[in-house]
Amino acid sequence: MSKNKIQPMILKNRLLLFVVLLFSIVVKAQQGPGRERIKTLKVAFITEQLNLSSKEAQKFWPVYNDHEEKMDIIRQKERTQFGRRFADMSQITSKEADNMVAAFTKLQAEKHQLEQSFIKNLQGVLPSIKIIKLFRAEENFKKRLLQQIRKRRGGG
Repeated sequence: MSKNKIQPMILKNRLLLFVVLLFSIVVKAQQGPGRERIKTLKVAFITEQLNLSSKEAQKFWPVYNDHEEKMDIIRQKERTQFGRRFADMSQITSKEADNMVAAFTKLQAEKHQLEQSFIKNLQGVLPSIKIIKLFRAEENFKKRLLQQIRKRRGGG
């Protein structure tokens, strides 16, 4: 390869490394060590899978991080509203069940709306093929993470 072609590749790799490190520092400041490590691994995995250009990375990560923060808020609502309530269903009344179903439906609608907005925002940042690769990368990351957790717990 010529020197002219190597220079942009080195610059791109350095920029991506900088973005990953910056993201990991921000995440570390916000969360505990286990979650921080998982988020850092996820960023590295997604970066590798999408093969983002430096220009794409600059636009992509703020959109992605904003979406993840909003999804975390919804997930926290789910844990708060439904986590303990679903544990013991023996004493639940019909009225309480109706209220829980309504609240659950509302949260699912929020998630759906957030996902639609996220896709729309991504379309201004990435080509559609990379958006599809993102969804695939997220699923693959989840599968690998679950496999690792099972291995550590001795479940194969």
